[in-house]
Amino acid sequence: MTPDELERFDRYFDPAGFWRKVKSVARKAGAKVLYYALVLYYALKSPQITARDRALILGALGYFILPLDLVPDFIPGIGFGDDLLALGVAIAKVARCITPDVRDMARNKLEEWLGPVNPKEIVIDLDGNRKD
Repeated sequence: MTPDELERFDRYFDPAGFWRKVKSVARKAGAKVLYYALVLYYALKSPQITARDRALILGALGYFILPLDLVPDFIPGIGFGDDLLALGVAIAKVARCITPDVRDMARNKLEEWLGPVNPKEIVIDLDGNRKD
């Protein structure tokens, strides 16, 4: 991926916008959506990240912070479903960048905002095996 191509994705993601969105929807979005977003945010700092992975993460986080979604966030029960899908697809594609440290940073930030979280609520299956 060329720097020009990567710049296309960078323009849709704004770190300040990310933190504003996450803080404003923390309780409404739920632990899983927030955890996925935080995992991707912290994965951006991974030394293993490629330009392609960075573009995928920026695209997913950009979609998360955009005010217009396929399914509006204000719809109870399903409003964050499309965000969760976009974030989950990105996580699956960049799984090698998601280290235990990345997961720990995301969980710590999530618990800072929401208090203790049931680990079953935020499971990310990086090996493709169902855990239900």
